[in-house]
Amino acid sequence: MDEKIFLCPSSALLNSGLAVPFDVVYEGMTCCAFAIRYDGQVHAYLNRCAHIPMEMDYQPNRFFDTTGQWLLCATHGAVYSPSSGQCVEGPCKGSLIKIQLTEADSKIYWHTSHNLKMIAF
Repeated sequence: MDEKIFLCPSSALLNSGLAVPFDVVYEGMTCCAFAIRYDGQVHAYLNRCAHIPMEMDYQPNRFFDTTGQWLLCATHGAVYSPSSGQCVEGPCKGSLIKIQLTEADSKIYWHTSHNLKMIAF
């Protein structure tokens, strides 16, 4: 059953800016995830490279390259599309694991699924 969880106010995510981190349970393990805004739309992914499952940010909550057009893995140099999570360059195959977000009334929510569960705070 899908559950909607408040993540942050809409104003916390600027286009190609800092990510908002959050934790999820994925396949029975606690994992870091991040939410971003790109081209006016919100997106979220597990913070793990599709090449080798290591966290990607090069500084806390920084995933975008200097142009603000691509997400980078600081360890492997893989380059991902911010809107789809698809690997477009580098040592990876496939894409980042996407987490469903919605935005309503100036708030951003993430949605649990069969493989992503909420961390109780």
